Amino acid sequence: MRVLFLGDVVGRDGRRAVVEQLPQLRETYDLDFVIVNADNAAGGFGITEDILLSFLDAGADVVTGGDHIWDQRDALVFIERHSELLRPINFPSGVAGRGSSIYRTKKGQDVLVVHAVGRVFMPEMDCPFAAIEREIELSPLGNMVDAILIDFHAEATSEKQAMGHFVDGRASMVVGTHTHAPTSDGRVLNGGTAYLTDAGMCGCYDSVIGMEADEPIERFVTRVPKGRFTPKLGDVTLTGFCVEIDDKTGLAIEAKELRLGGHLSRSEPLFWVSS
Repeated sequence: MRVLFLGDVVGRDGRRAVVEQLPQLRETYDLDFVIVNADNAAGGFGITEDILLSFLDAGADVVTGGDHIWDQRDALVFIERHSELLRPINFPSGVAGRGSSIYRTKKGQDVLVVHAVGRVFMPEMDCPFAAIEREIELSPLGNMVDAILIDFHAEATSEKQAMGHFVDGRASMVVGTHTHAPTSDGRVLNGGTAYLTDAGMCGCYDSVIGMEADEPIERFVTRVPKGRFTPKLGDVTLTGFCVEIDDKTGLAIEAKELRLGGHLSRSEPLFWVSS
């Protein structure tokens, strides 16, 4: 199974790049499953239903959110209509939507996707480790499902690394999101779980985490907000994680960071391109 995960989509230009390029990426890499994190897709804050549908139409199988999932208030309503949109699983009981679901690929493989947020330097939430443990116990890899893919939306690298080792050998992939800065530690852990600390963002990297630099600088220097954060327009880099999963075991065979276009050095899964 070939899986592509795209990091946090930021603003209009990030959305446009994903929608325009994803169909070709699915064909070029012969992808079986695609997850897009869209926590900052609507003007940098949350997601709308139209944006969700545009990603699904372009070839995303699942769209995840994060700590900004409710910034567009109608998300509390339309999330109930779309099983493809996941909010963090460790919200308190009774919150709208779902934090995990099982999806079936065109090849008939069952994929469990789990989305959680961290607790270090983040708003207080239920324990993500306990929440993910429950999901893995309910749908164990190789028994109930053919792959388990986890989007862990967290600030601290240590918390994300801990999650990777926590589920190593029991999940196919753990990818971190939220910081908008792609890391270069993509690999397969000893137990067979593909891991990346942060997938980065699909946005303009000539910015401060995808935003025009003036307002963030103003707040750092003066500690006084002068305006809104505005997504930076310009050349977009698509960043993410590419994982090849063994159809027999559900564990990862190969993993590679994705960086295409924009201001960062190019990286892609040559083990797919050359095949």
